[in-house]
Amino acid sequence: VQLQASGGGLVQAGGSLRLSCAASGRIDSSNTMGWSRQTPGKQRESVATITNAGSIYYADSVKGRFTISRDNAKNTVYLQMNGLKPEDTAVYYCRLFSGSYGMDYWGKGTQVTVSS
Repeated sequence: VQLQASGGGLVQAGGSLRLSCAASGRIDSSNTMGWSRQTPGKQRESVATITNAGSIYYADSVKGRFTISRDNAKNTVYLQMNGLKPEDTAVYYCRLFSGSYGMDYWGKGTQVTVSS
């Protein structure tokens, strides 16, 4: 499975960005896709996840500002980020967990920088 993420960049505080991640390869129907982020010296943290059935999780820090969605036909997950804050600055990683194979896949990170 390969994950190709796009959409990061530089934005001012209060602005918006939309991340996309397309998965390709051997993808089972029972999977969870999502986004995690990491800053230097800190552990990677889960930001949002969505199952193929549409169950969603958000970290408390992004609730009400970020929206995760997916297009199962395209094996693509999106993260709409509104009301961005400087503390959202991080490298964002796309993730796919395969329930059938018990495998965890990660894409290359995309940098999100929010200036104050």
